[in-house]
Amino acid sequence: MNKQELIDAVASATGASKASTGETIDAVLKVVSKAVAAGDTVQLIGFGSFSQGTRAARTGRNPATGQEIQIAAAKTVKFTAGKVFKDAVNR
Repeated sequence: MNKQELIDAVASATGASKASTGETIDAVLKVVSKAVAAGDTVQLIGFGSFSQGTRAARTGRNPATGQEIQIAAAKTVKFTAGKVFKDAVNR
């Protein structure tokens, strides 16, 4: 399901217009993105949690030349599914 299909499905389920549903979904995604970028955890009970993780700097290898390269440390985004979501998937 892509974003437009999600908007269509939510608009159909709620009876709201596709335009307002699209704006709402965009706003939710923006707020979640800002919160996680700031280091906060966003918990949606029954669905899951979005949080920030870290990946340490490491040495990698260029597959074309075999030369070792340094890969910088990076922040990552983690999603942990909630129990209700896991149970729904495993039914």
